[in-house]
Amino acid sequence: MLPGSIQITGEALSGAEIKDICDSLKENSVRLLSVRGCQLSDRDFGRVCRGVAESHSLAQLNLNLGVVSTIGRTKQLADALKANRSLQTLFLHGSPLLDAGLVTLNGALSTHPSLVSLDLGDCMLGDEAVRLICGMLPPDGAKSGLKELTLSANPAVSTQGWARLAIAVAHSSQLRVLNLDYNPLGDHIAGMLAVAVASSRTLEVLDLEGTGLTNQSAQVFLDMVENYPTSLRVLVLAENDISPELQQQISDLLSEGEEEEDKDGEARGRSVPPREKPAWVPHSSKG
Repeated sequence: MLPGSIQITGEALSGAEIKDICDSLKENSVRLLSVRGCQLSDRDFGRVCRGVAESHSLAQLNLNLGVVSTIGRTKQLADALKANRSLQTLFLHGSPLLDAGLVTLNGALSTHPSLVSLDLGDCMLGDEAVRLICGMLPPDGAKSGLKELTLSANPAVSTQGWARLAIAVAHSSQLRVLNLDYNPLGDHIAGMLAVAVASSRTLEVLDLEGTGLTNQSAQVFLDMVENYPTSLRVLVLAENDISPELQQQISDLLSEGEEEEDKDGEARGRSVPPREKPAWVPHSSKG
């Protein structure tokens, strides 16, 4: 039997349901496990983590919206990830991790042999967490690194933290998708990111929705895509103070580049996978 999926959202999970999940994990019959927004006891969370550790089939794990709610759970997840070898995608969007949580997870995340997609949006992260994340974007192909990274709605990151990330993105040998929507970036940080995009040989999707940008940033991106070769194919600038005309010009130029690549027979699938979009008010400032 091919591995299947278990997807439950926003429910209080019973002990019997947890047992079914754990049995499926141990039988390697689950490729996707999603319990986003679910309530479960600390004991049951530990049981799920042990199941994740033992699974050889699990490729995608969704613990979005507060499932990893304490440092104790973060430690249990880290232990599970150290033992697991199959996971490719991990969603932790809306988890109150803080920098301390990333410190706890870092060893497991940075050395995982299969992990290529990580969602840490709305996780109350700061500069220390970003420093650790940069280590997951290696500059050469010698070790595996992230291909997709989401850091939406982490307003505690400073200009210095974003600058560090921009440097890592510029030199990353594998990153294809970067989602930074709903961070208070502004034009200055956007300028750094434009340089990173121009330098990157791999980045295809950059989401800057709702990041406080103006026409100044848009003009920099327009000049870049007009005058320099880039791998970028999708640039999201919605919910910024940018004129529709500038946004359309950038979109048209990126589309032209994709069409030319299609003609050369080199186009790859670039569908952007669905993910959590932050609410207008990020986690760290909710009541």
